[in-house]
Amino acid sequence: MPLDLPRPVAGPLDDAPAVSPTSGVATASDEALLDAYSTAVTSAVARVAPAVAHVAVRFDGGRGVREGSGSGFLITPDGYLVTNSHVAGGAAAIEVTLPDGRRAAAEIVGDDPDSDLAVLKVGAADLAWCRLGDSAGVRVGQIAIAIGSPYGFAHTVTAGIVSALGRSMRARTGRLLDNVLQTDAALNPGNSGGPLVDARGDVIGVNTAVIMPAQGICFAIAASTAERVAVALIRDGRMRRAWLGIGGQTLPLPRRLVRHFALHHDTAVRVDTVERGSPANDAGVATGDIIVALDDAPIADVDALQRSLGADAIGRELKVTVVRGNRTLDLAAVPGESVRTPPAR
Repeated sequence: MPLDLPRPVAGPLDDAPAVSPTSGVATASDEALLDAYSTAVTSAVARVAPAVAHVAVRFDGGRGVREGSGSGFLITPDGYLVTNSHVAGGAAAIEVTLPDGRRAAAEIVGDDPDSDLAVLKVGAADLAWCRLGDSAGVRVGQIAIAIGSPYGFAHTVTAGIVSALGRSMRARTGRLLDNVLQTDAALNPGNSGGPLVDARGDVIGVNTAVIMPAQGICFAIAASTAERVAVALIRDGRMRRAWLGIGGQTLPLPRRLVRHFALHHDTAVRVDTVERGSPANDAGVATGDIIVALDDAPIADVDALQRSLGADAIGRELKVTVVRGNRTLDLAAVPGESVRTPPAR
């Protein structure tokens, strides 16, 4: 039952003019700024919110039937929707709820766990859509607005700022995600896959993660990454990456080794396993080799090696420089295309 609180009694201060900001009372100029901020947020929400959907999923697996939910946003008028891989990847059934109350079935067009992104096709007409902006132009401190369905509360809006740029985090597959935006716009479970937008209503990121014990530390995949992955998933159904067929780990190098071979970094990648019949195996890469460069580009760690194995490396001869014993070797490898097995649910 709502509380019947007494109304404040009007006093002589009600008609007093605004005073100095140092007194803690808002001035006319402060109110104008607040109005401008409110206008920016509401205008951006009005542009984007009609394209944001609640995504409900069902998984059928060895652990029985499970249900989950998240968010997503439409990027084309014919129903292509972006969300997180950890929201929709591997789902047996997907239903989206649009802001106008319509419910529609959706199917997975492509899923890329390495970037934690997926694209769905929504079976509905007359759809609103929003535009992926240029995340390269994002600046620390600018307004950031998140729209999604935290804990199932569909089409919830929170606002804050872009707290930092160029963060890195791990996808569920262990692959490093670069160019991640940090924001203090409040995100909760269920916001995953929803858009992070700027004051113009352009999508600058895809909300993907929060640090649960913290307050105001949230992350979004940059729109430039989302656009590149979404185009590949729509066109090919997958994100193409090169495959060498090795397993390795980042290894600190002895200082004498770095000096002797004039290496650019004091770390490299030690090869722990080589798959039989793989491009690395055919090139002569052996267990225990230390990969220090790929096509003359220094390789400092596993993440740098993975970044070098993009779609453009598939079928192209690469020079793999390794340290083996007391010498360096240049080996010629022709990477194939990586075929990833979907993670278990």
